[in-house]
Amino acid sequence: MRVLYVDDEPDIREVARMSLELDSHFVVEVAGSGAEALIAADKFQPDVVLLDVMMPDMDGPTTLAALQKEHGDTLPPVIFVTARTQAREVERFQALGARAVIPKPFDPMTLARQVRDLVG
Repeated sequence: MRVLYVDDEPDIREVARMSLELDSHFVVEVAGSGAEALIAADKFQPDVVLLDVMMPDMDGPTTLAALQKEHGDTLPPVIFVTARTQAREVERFQALGARAVIPKPFDPMTLARQVRDLVG
C-alpha cells in the first residue's frame, strides 16, 4: 500500500514514516505542506493520504479540496491526522470528504494497523 503522509512538522513526519514502514506492505512518501502534497500525489500515486489538519498556508481541509478538484473520483481515501477530534469536528472533516480521523498524538506502534483497518 502506497501511503502519502503530509505534516508540516519534520519530527512528526519522520516518526510517522518509521512507524508506517514497520509494516512491510507499506511504501511511504512524505510531504511537508499542502503544496508539496499536491505534487507528491501526482508523482507518487498513493493508495491513501494521511493529512495533517493544522498547517500554514494550505491547511488540511484546503489541501483536501485541492486534491478533490484535481483528482475527482480517482482520489484515494484521505484520512485526517489531528488533535482536533471533537465529535463536531470529526463530522465536519467527514462531510468535507475525509474517510476518517486519526487522533494526534498517534501511537507509532499501532498507526499502520489503524490505517490498514480504515482503508479496508
